[in-house]
Amino acid sequence: MALWNNVVRMAARRMPNVISPGGHAVVDYMIAGAFLATVGLFWKKNRRAAVSSLVCGGAHLGVTLLTDYPGGVSRAIPFSTRRKLDLGLAAMTVAMPRLLNFEDEPERRFFTAQGAVMTVATELTRFPHEDEIERRDRRWAA
Repeated sequence: MALWNNVVRMAARRMPNVISPGGHAVVDYMIAGAFLATVGLFWKKNRRAAVSSLVCGGAHLGVTLLTDYPGGVSRAIPFSTRRKLDLGLAAMTVAMPRLLNFEDEPERRFFTAQGAVMTVATELTRFPHEDEIERRDRRWAA
């Protein structure tokens, strides 16, 4: 599954960065909402998939709420750090079916698709460059 995530990442890297920080926040809330909605859908048929969806949705929502961007509630996580966090969350999402032993069941496709969506959204987002961050920090320090 990690290979699939890397293929999606390499394909999305070649595309222009068109998603603004505010747009990224909207996508983040949609991804978290999809995870949390599937908890109810998976609960009766596959509890391991439901728990995986709850864990992934909770982690994604938590990171989203703590990010310093339009739509975030707290400023605990700088937006520039989100790229690494998002790619880590995408890898975790794709690994959940194997970790909780439902990789041969149809619910695994949801996690593979969510990991791909998360990776593409991250690669298409305009993150600030290091020099922009340093300029902003100097303005706040002055």
